[in-house]
Amino acid sequence: MAGGRILTICQLGGEFVANSDGSMSYAGGEAHAIEITREMKFSEFKSEISSMFNSDMDAFTIKYFLPNNKKTLITVSKDDDLKRMVDFHADSDTTDVYVLKKNRNRIMIRSAPDDSGTSTDGNTAALATPRVAKRRRLSITARECMITGVGQVFDGPKAFRDVLHKYAVANNFFVKFIKNDAASVTAECSAEDCSWRVHASRSSAKKEFTIKKMIDTHTCGRENSKEGYRSASQQFVANIIKDKLRDSPDYKPREILNDLQREYGLNLNYAQAWRGRAIAEKELNYSHKEACDQLDWFCNRIMETNPGSVAVLQTTGDLRFHLFVAFHASLVGFEHGCRPLIFLEEISLKANKKWKLLVATAVDGENNIFPVSFSVAEAETNDNWHWFLVQLKSALSMSRTITFVSNKQNGLEEAVAQVFEDSYHGFCVHQLIENFKAELDESWTQELKDVVVHAFERCVYACMVDEFNECITSIKTESQELAAWVLASKPENWSNAYFKGLRFGQYYSNVAEIFNNWISMRYEPSLVQIVDSIRCKMMEMMYARRESSNTWTEALTPSVNRRMEGEMVKAQALNVVCTAGSIFEVRDDSTNVVNIETWECTCRRWQVFGLPCMHALAVIERTDGCLYDYCSKYFTAEYFRATYSLSINPIPDAGWPGCNDHVHSPVSCPLRTRRMVGRPKVKPASPRISIKRSNRCGRCKAFGHNKQTCKSPV
Repeated sequence: MAGGRILTICQLGGEFVANSDGSMSYAGGEAHAIEITREMKFSEFKSEISSMFNSDMDAFTIKYFLPNNKKTLITVSKDDDLKRMVDFHADSDTTDVYVLKKNRNRIMIRSAPDDSGTSTDGNTAALATPRVAKRRRLSITARECMITGVGQVFDGPKAFRDVLHKYAVANNFFVKFIKNDAASVTAECSAEDCSWRVHASRSSAKKEFTIKKMIDTHTCGRENSKEGYRSASQQFVANIIKDKLRDSPDYKPREILNDLQREYGLNLNYAQAWRGRAIAEKELNYSHKEACDQLDWFCNRIMETNPGSVAVLQTTGDLRFHLFVAFHASLVGFEHGCRPLIFLEEISLKANKKWKLLVATAVDGENNIFPVSFSVAEAETNDNWHWFLVQLKSALSMSRTITFVSNKQNGLEEAVAQVFEDSYHGFCVHQLIENFKAELDESWTQELKDVVVHAFERCVYACMVDEFNECITSIKTESQELAAWVLASKPENWSNAYFKGLRFGQYYSNVAEIFNNWISMRYEPSLVQIVDSIRCKMMEMMYARRESSNTWTEALTPSVNRRMEGEMVKAQALNVVCTAGSIFEVRDDSTNVVNIETWECTCRRWQVFGLPCMHALAVIERTDGCLYDYCSKYFTAEYFRATYSLSINPIPDAGWPGCNDHVHSPVSCPLRTRRMVGRPKVKPASPRISIKRSNRCGRCKAFGHNKQTCKSPV
């Protein structure tokens, strides 16, 4: 490392290749070179890479290999990591850095020659000779097949076992489970006296399933064994080819054999490929048909039992579908009782990780979450959001301008603008603050972090431009780059000082936690069970809130009443001067002008929150006005009751659509049974009911015995 600098080769878009000795190399992609020093900050390094590849680094992670160790990737995520990387390569002129997409890194696993002298560096794929290299692997995502070592986190024991199974096939050995339960999993190589072993258990603090111990060395000579074939079951083949079969329905067994042999090194026979394809096809068709049969019935039942509801099921030819549900009670409640404010959020279900919920929620007069509609999708994509918004627009009455609040991801910002042309779009403040905190590296002390984060929060809640500029100035005194980041993050979409829509003081929602609590975790529910769980909880919620509101005696909702009482105490200390008609001057430490007719105050809090600020309350008190006449109608008890005026009706037999004659049973496809061991029997089994010819005695001519046993007298 000449002059304290090291040349770093940054690579993106290629594939990792595993060699026979367990080491990995990198092939393909795009590469750029930059010089780094030990004093360089991680944020600067990340910014350089982002500029080189023109990519958002929030979606990527940075890794490298230690010198003389090509088996374990080391992550760079902070300043100390970057310094250590430079120190580790102090004796080298260059080092390789790999920019990998989070949880989506593609790895090609191959074997290197055993007896040739060929070797590979960090940028060259392993070369395979015809005699030895027969164990090349299928391209599998790193999250699915790679065990990286201690500290790797999984969703649970089942996810860990799935990854371990694929890892064993990819690395040509068979695992034997020593302990296998919900709390921990311990496995070792099945070969006698082999040292390879791994132990994973649930973390007591984070409740995550983590690898705690691992001996990543085989002493069994697995390179020449065929133990990997034991793991390559028919179900394993089905799991490998399922995605390709979905996209290419004509995927033939012979093509499967060729792909597995060429890319995976598995020399299976035609019957194994055929059975694997049959299993994959049956699972795809069964899950799709079952879901569509049940959902089609359920959508019809929703509209029959809840007239005015919208339930749309749209299927596609590639075994995919879209589902949109909006109950009539929710649509009426939103249009007649809720503020014109909708939160858009994607929810990853804990009970069934295969599906995502796209949810549109509002808030009632008590600032409680009020679900308007939801959609079920396989992934949060731009197309799925666009389809959801189109359905939402057709279900809603467009008599008022709606303000949307969401994260600015997966093209949602563009989709809202395309479908709801006259709407306003605000960014989720919670996510925005988290992104701001991510810009603060370890060079910041915790005290300084708290100062700038507080200043950024004041930027969000500032109602006047002068307040906003003061907050920006305080951030600038600590960091010019941070202030530039804030100004570049579109304040017109999140700061009260610039935002033109009406959020009424609502900046984000906790709908994800609510929906996940609604859905049972005791088993993996089907789609109909997920949707019906949501319906039942919404039905209970609307009934409980309607009954509670019937006991209220005030004109405003209870929480707003308490808030106004607190503001009235502050207003008593203010001095009010009438200037002309409906315009008043209110003085405390500063002077504000209130227009009682137009509901405006120069502090802008009345306009932003929809409730009188303390300056307006002082004027209302001075003029003997009625407080309730100057509050937004959405905070009144009358509008709260209108929100929950209708009920969601029950749906009989919602969990078992097979009980209806017009719907196919969910078990439309025969259940898969295990193939019996050995050669199939040619001779058919005997029938259960057979007719036997009765014996007739040749001596007495009676039935039931023969002449040898005849006891009749002659």
